[in-house]
Amino acid sequence: MAQIKVFGYCDQLTVKAGDTLSVKASVDGADSVSAQLVRLIHGDAHPDGPGFVEEAIDSPINRDWPAKKQYTQVGSFLRAHDPDHRLAVTGSFTLHAFITSTLPDIGVRQALLGRWSIDRNEGYCLGINQKGYLEFWIGDGQAVDYVAAEVPLVARVWYFVAVSYDATTGRATIHQQSVLNRYNSLLSPVAPMDYGSHVHETLRVKPVRADAPFLVAGAQDWHELRGHFVAQCFCGKIDRHGMFDRALTRDELEALAGGGVPHANGLLAYWDTTHGYTDRGIGDTVFDTGPYHLHAEGYNRPIRAQTGWNWNGRDDCFRLAPQQYGGIEFHVDAMIDSNWDETLSFTIPAALRSGVYAVRLRVGDGAGLAEDHVVFFLRAAVPKAPVALLMPTASYLAYANEKLSFDAQIIQPMAGQPPIVSEVDIEMYKNHEFGLSTYDHFLDGLGVSYSSYRRPVVNMRPKYRMSSMGLTWQFPADLSIVAWLEKLGYDYEILTDEDLHRDGLAALKPYKVVLSGSHPEYYSERMLDATEDYVTGGGRLLYMGGNGYYWCVGFRDDEPWIMEVRKLDSGSRAWEARPGEHYLCTTGEKSGLWKNRGRPPQKLTGVGFTAEGFEESKSYRRMPDSHHRTVSWIMEGVEGDIIGDFGLARGGAAGVELDRYDLALGTPPHTRILASSGGHSDNYMLVVEEIVYMHPGFGGTQEPKVRADMTWFTAPNHGAVFCTGSIAWSSALPSKDFDNNVSRITKNVVDACLKDGPLPGWAWIADEKQWR
Repeated sequence: MAQIKVFGYCDQLTVKAGDTLSVKASVDGADSVSAQLVRLIHGDAHPDGPGFVEEAIDSPINRDWPAKKQYTQVGSFLRAHDPDHRLAVTGSFTLHAFITSTLPDIGVRQALLGRWSIDRNEGYCLGINQKGYLEFWIGDGQAVDYVAAEVPLVARVWYFVAVSYDATTGRATIHQQSVLNRYNSLLSPVAPMDYGSHVHETLRVKPVRADAPFLVAGAQDWHELRGHFVAQCFCGKIDRHGMFDRALTRDELEALAGGGVPHANGLLAYWDTTHGYTDRGIGDTVFDTGPYHLHAEGYNRPIRAQTGWNWNGRDDCFRLAPQQYGGIEFHVDAMIDSNWDETLSFTIPAALRSGVYAVRLRVGDGAGLAEDHVVFFLRAAVPKAPVALLMPTASYLAYANEKLSFDAQIIQPMAGQPPIVSEVDIEMYKNHEFGLSTYDHFLDGLGVSYSSYRRPVVNMRPKYRMSSMGLTWQFPADLSIVAWLEKLGYDYEILTDEDLHRDGLAALKPYKVVLSGSHPEYYSERMLDATEDYVTGGGRLLYMGGNGYYWCVGFRDDEPWIMEVRKLDSGSRAWEARPGEHYLCTTGEKSGLWKNRGRPPQKLTGVGFTAEGFEESKSYRRMPDSHHRTVSWIMEGVEGDIIGDFGLARGGAAGVELDRYDLALGTPPHTRILASSGGHSDNYMLVVEEIVYMHPGFGGTQEPKVRADMTWFTAPNHGAVFCTGSIAWSSALPSKDFDNNVSRITKNVVDACLKDGPLPGWAWIADEKQWR
C-alpha cells in the first residue's frame, strides 16, 4: 500500500432521517481527510456491466476534516472493577485459577491474573513465560524477580494453577496440577505425562502498588502515541479464578483444585465464571461472588458458554449444566470494536431518500490518492414505497475482512484458481487491527465466532472483488440489484437484517414486495420468523440468490453491531466448534444449520443449498412447469429455452452457489420448477450435509442434485415466493444494459407482485393440466 492510507467505519450501519451518524477514520501520512456523501448504485467494475456508479450528494460534510492515525486494542481480556484498590496488594496474597492454554509456547509472555504494569515493571502477575512455563513475577519499578514451574504446560490440557506469596519471608510458591478427565482435555489419562509442579523461591523484590488495573488474560502497557493499552494477552481458557490476601497452604490449594469452594478467610475476590447464566445466554460481566463484588468486564468479547475444567461430556449445553461451563476463552488477536475517536458526524436530513450510501473519504491526490467508502444504509422513516430491498447485513458481518485467500488451504481447490490478491487484500491481511471474520481462525487455530461492524470492513465496499474467487461477493454484488431497481425505475426502499431482527414482521409488513440480496446466508430466529410470517400474511418475497437462510446466528438487543455464530458438525463450514460448545452465548439457542433445527430453507422459500463451485457459471433451461398457465406469465417476453447464458459472475446466471427444490426437505408441494441449470463441472460438489456415505460421483458432471432450480409458489392470503436458486443470478441483471431475459423474468415477477389481489394463474391447479 501507499504511505498515505485512510480507513473508516460508522457507528451505525442502518439509519433513518433525523439520526446522527458518526464516522470514525484513521489516516496515515496526512492530518486531514476529504469527505463526500455519495449514493451507491452499482459496485461491480466488470466490463460487461455499467461499471462502478455513484452519485455525489450535497451535504455539509463535503469538506476537509482534521484526521489522525488511530489505534485499536486487539486481544480479549477481563478488567476488574476495583475502585478501592483492594487488589493493589503489597502484602501476602494468593492467586488461583483453572486454565487451559492453546499456545503455551507462543514465544512471548502471556499474563493470566494480576495487576502488572509492563512499561514500569511494577506489580505482580501470574502468567506463562516465553518458553511455555507457568511463571510468577513481581516488580518494584526498578527490578523484577520471578519463580517458574519445572514442567512446561501442555497445550489444551486443563490445569489448576496458583501462586502463594508470603510477604514476610518473600517466599513465592508456584502450584501447577493437572485436572484432566476423560472428556475435558486434548489428552486422556492414558497419556503418561508429567503435568504437575510445586516450586518455591525466595524473591528479592517486593511488590509495590502498581498504577495498573487488575486484568485477567492481559497486562497494562503504555506508548507515547496511543497511551495505555493491554498487551501480553493470553490464548486459552480461564475458569473460576480468585485471590486471597494471605498465602494459602498446599492442602488449601489442593482442595481448590478438587473443586472446593474458596474459604471466606482472607478472600478478596472469587470470580465465579459459571454465575449469571440464563436460558437466553450470558453477558460480558464476570461476577465476583466474594465479599467486595469486584465484578470484571470483558473486552473484545471473551467467549463464554464454553466448557470448563470439569466438563464431563454428558451435557452438551450450558443451560443444562452451567457448573460445567465456566471456561472463558481468550485470544490474543480477538477484536470487536475499534473504539476510534470521531472524525465527523452529521444528522441524516429528511430530504434524503432511502438508499445505499457512503461517506467517501479521500487523502492525497494523483497516484498517491487513498480512498475509502464508509458504507451505511438509509431506511425510510415512514415506509411509502411498495418495494423493499433487504440488504443481508448479517451475512456481510459473517464475511467481514475474511482472509480465506491467505489462510484457508481449501480455497484454491474450491475456487478452481489461484487467488488474485490486490494491495487492499494485503493490507487487510497484515493489519490485525481490522479484526477477523467468522470464516477465519484465531492465531491458536480456533474458529472465530463473533463479528462486528464497528471497525473498518474492507470488503464491504463498492468495487471490492473477493480475491479467492475474482468476483464481487456479498455487498458489492448486491449493488447490482440496486442498479437494476434504479434502471427500471421502481419505487423502492432499503431495509437491512438489523432492521428485520430488531422490528420483526413490522419491518416487512408495509411492503408489497421484498427482494433479498444475492447471499442471505446468516439468519437469526427473529429474522426467519418474520420472513415466514410476512409470506404467510400475504407478502411477496423474491429470493434473489443462493445459499440463504442457512446458519443460525444471534444478536444482543443492545448491541446490534455484534453477531455470533457457531459452526457445528454439519454444513459447509470453515471451522468446527468443539464438543459441548454448540450453543450461542448471545441467546442460549443452538447454532449451526437451520436445517438441523428442523427449518431447512426449502420450508420457507422452496429451495435450499445444494452445491457450490467458484469457476464457470452456467445457464438455466426452461422446465415443463414453466408452460403451465399458473406460471407461464413469468416467461412472457422470453424467447427460447435458455436463460442467463451471460453474467458478471463467471459468465452465467446459474453459478457460484446453488439451491434446489426438494419435497423431502419441505418444499411446498404445489411449487413450480420454472427452470433448472445443468452441466456444472466437478468443481461444483454436492454439499456435505447431503452426504451420508462418501463415494465417487458427487460432482456436477454426475450428481443430479448439483443444479440451480428457479421456482415459484403461492402462499396464503395471496402471498408468493419466487426463487432464483443461484448467487450469480443478481450479477446477470446488469448484462446487456439490463436488457436480457434474467432481467425480464425478474421484472415480470415484480410487476405481478405489485398488483393488489390474487396473482396471475391463482385459480389453476395442477390436476387441471391446463397448458398453453
